[in-house]
Amino acid sequence: MPKILIVGGGYAGFYTAWKLEKHLRRGEAEVVVVDPLPYMTYLPFLPEVASGNIEPRHAVVSLRRHLKRTRVINARVTNIDHANKTATISPEGGEDWQYDYDQIVVTAGSVSRTFPIAGIADNAIGLKSIEEAVAARDTLVRNFERAASLPVGSELRKRLLTVIVVGGGFAGIETLGELRSAANALLGQFPDISYDETQFHLIEAMGRIMPEVSLPTSEKVLKDLAQRGAYVHLDTQVADATDGIVKTNTGEEYPSGLIIWTAGVMANPKVVNGSDLPREQRGRITTQADLRVVDAEGNLVEGAWAAGDVAAVPDKTGGLPDGTCVPNAQHAVRQAKQLAKNMVAVIRGEDPVDYYHKNLGAVAGLGLYHGAFQSGKFALTGFFAWLAHRGYHGLAMPTWERKWRVIWGWVHNFFLGRDQVQISKVQEPRAFFEEYASRPKPKAD
Repeated sequence: MPKILIVGGGYAGFYTAWKLEKHLRRGEAEVVVVDPLPYMTYLPFLPEVASGNIEPRHAVVSLRRHLKRTRVINARVTNIDHANKTATISPEGGEDWQYDYDQIVVTAGSVSRTFPIAGIADNAIGLKSIEEAVAARDTLVRNFERAASLPVGSELRKRLLTVIVVGGGFAGIETLGELRSAANALLGQFPDISYDETQFHLIEAMGRIMPEVSLPTSEKVLKDLAQRGAYVHLDTQVADATDGIVKTNTGEEYPSGLIIWTAGVMANPKVVNGSDLPREQRGRITTQADLRVVDAEGNLVEGAWAAGDVAAVPDKTGGLPDGTCVPNAQHAVRQAKQLAKNMVAVIRGEDPVDYYHKNLGAVAGLGLYHGAFQSGKFALTGFFAWLAHRGYHGLAMPTWERKWRVIWGWVHNFFLGRDQVQISKVQEPRAFFEEYASRPKPKAD
């Protein structure tokens, strides 16, 4: 029985395993997914998690609960020796061991792409994981709580009420809009904090935002954000962020209590660099259109597949500038579904089919009742675009169990309001115990 190793349990990895379970006959192959996390994160929901509109656990999908016939190993793949079809599995706290496979699927995803800017690594957080989204939510609420106890006009109060987002793609704009919306809701709980004291800024190096939509649509989004007190600085770069003070190349300075970095992604370097599979200049594993790995000369690498952000998959529509599919959730899901079908076809001696997906549109949520939608030349902003965003992603969330939890949470929030209690101390669960356990006991009289 052939052994199929899937490296990465994110979007592409989860969907590949899920669809393999559907298409493979029992006993036809053994499927193993290796990922350090026990869940897949639905990345488009991270801005809503950060704003308190979606509970964190509802935006993730348990691998073990929904992959019934797949072996899930929570560990890292630290080396892929495809020449010998062997992978090194490194469990946390345990010794490395080898796994021999027949077919490998690399779906290790991407990580935040950063630049050597002083202070960014120490003071900013990304928005590529559920943990980062929770940290952003808790930090925003905690900063309001701290600011409310400080004198109006104090430097620390100004810093705590200033949020900086770096990167004007979909992730950055959605994050800015959602956090601005969350702050507006928080103001109702903090009468001592005025609207004018809260500052929200996005810094974008290019001359426009959201390249996935038309220029007129992006300009409407800019206008909408500005009307709500969220400002976008175009043609501007972060030069320094030491001590949490964001300095730009245009001379502005913004001391901030929350800096979020969303300025692009890159293929997971730990997995890609730890393998002997071919890759292109951007560090992605090269594939042909049927998602099988190929080398620089176009020769097939037998038994190797790749999909999602970690793969350079040819764009058969011809609509993308570098000839490969952009690293987003829409492509990752659809590539994984096609990959699963193609792998089953190859196992059965049939011909695989090329991946072809023409983008039908883009939707963005910009905070409660605000959104943007673009399909061809048709575009919408505002309430109906927000409905389209929630409708699309509510249905796109994998498994009916997860859909129900997310949609039911939205219904709850409509009647009860979003839950904006921060529990940042959950990151330090032993803090209170250690504080009191370390104190000497009082002596008896």
